[in-house]
Amino acid sequence: MTTMAALLGGVPLMLGTGTGSEIRQPLGYAIVGGLMLSQILTLFTTPVVYLYLDRLQGWIRERIRLPSSRDAGPVPAE
Repeated sequence: MTTMAALLGGVPLMLGTGTGSEIRQPLGYAIVGGLMLSQILTLFTTPVVYLYLDRLQGWIRERIRLPSSRDAGPVPAE
């Protein structure tokens, strides 16, 4: 949501015309392009990092034989 607000705030800079617009247009392109690229990269890299950390956790648990919450079995009834 924050990225979209900042991106839409840069659109008038990017598309603006008039006095001094030739100075502000490159800033608009940099803002919009940078935010779009960073959002796309974040959407792809976050799940990959999560999967690698999950695999690392499993590997560490196997190496030092820590009990997992999945190994606990059924909870006894009172």
